[in-house]
Amino acid sequence: MLDAIAQFFSTTGFGHYLYHPEYFWNVGMIAVGLVLITLGITKRYEPLLLIPIGFGMIMGNIPESGASPTTEGVIHYLYFGVKHEVYPALIFLGVGAMTDFSALLSQPRLILLGAAAQVGIFATYWGALYLGFLPKEAGAIGIIGGADGPTTIFITARLAPHLLPAVAVAAYAYMAMVPIIQPPIVRALTTKEERLIRMNPPRTVSRQELILFPLVGMLTTTLVAPQATTLLGMLFFGNLLKESGVTDRLANTAKSAFIDSVTIVLGLCVGAGATADRFLTPASLKIFALGLVAFSVATASGVIFGKIMNKVSKDPVNPIIGAAGVSAVPMAARVAMTTAQKEDPTNFIIMHAMGPNVAGVIGSAVAAGVLLSLLG
Repeated sequence: MLDAIAQFFSTTGFGHYLYHPEYFWNVGMIAVGLVLITLGITKRYEPLLLIPIGFGMIMGNIPESGASPTTEGVIHYLYFGVKHEVYPALIFLGVGAMTDFSALLSQPRLILLGAAAQVGIFATYWGALYLGFLPKEAGAIGIIGGADGPTTIFITARLAPHLLPAVAVAAYAYMAMVPIIQPPIVRALTTKEERLIRMNPPRTVSRQELILFPLVGMLTTTLVAPQATTLLGMLFFGNLLKESGVTDRLANTAKSAFIDSVTIVLGLCVGAGATADRFLTPASLKIFALGLVAFSVATASGVIFGKIMNKVSKDPVNPIIGAAGVSAVPMAARVAMTTAQKEDPTNFIIMHAMGPNVAGVIGSAVAAGVLLSLLG
């Protein structure tokens, strides 16, 4: 009887932790998963992302659970959509159906702020090369600066799939920490007078413009970066469903149950892929450090360009909205608004900030296409 009990105990997770020292680090990853879930619930830092990722991380680090992408089972098959860029494309469809491009169309100049924020991608690429990563690995790490989780997964699966767990978790974790990372950078780079700037009301955008934009935008961006056609095509297709006015059922499905279902599966798979043996490596620590650099440089670049634009433009530009050029939609735009309202509670810049914010979504996908063309 005692032998049977001992044999059974050796097959449990507790037994593996006790008898197999290599599983010790899995406990640490489970703790990280619990932290992500806690941040999502108590701080509301991107809970739709952090809670599935955190829970998946716990599942994937239970010894012999079969819940890892490397083990035959449900997660292994669901992970196919991560490795082969299925989920990022489907999420972009939903994002397109949710996105209102009128803020950008009312002030087309704001696309420059979205472009300026992409400096973080290429600065991090060179930083990763300096730290010893190969060019393809550096490209995958650099895209973290775009603050776009699906785009990060899309390009990493193409260029450096072995880095996917660390890069994906870093991208989503830093997206969730936008409210912590961005405000100190914005305050350090702007004066109080600049933060108090009130921008002119945006003009009204016609329905014809809203319908034409996804068609013109898709053709323009994909001809520049054909390698990103899957992402950009799905983004603009989802937006056309929304703006056409005749496919409301499809648009409503894409932006609700459809994208929610894909987000659940993607989050669980990303978390389950972050097992201790794949995640706790010296390379992962470098990736997390570079990810912070990427977000910081992207934010600073957008703000600095906003300051320049304010100097040369006839209409006033609040440099804070430059920080929204990263494509963490709509969180970065909300952070820009709350930062401005700490100086003046009546200064509502959310619609202005949404311009560079949605431009950042397009910009990060185009940057991904450029990197794939050069490195793929």
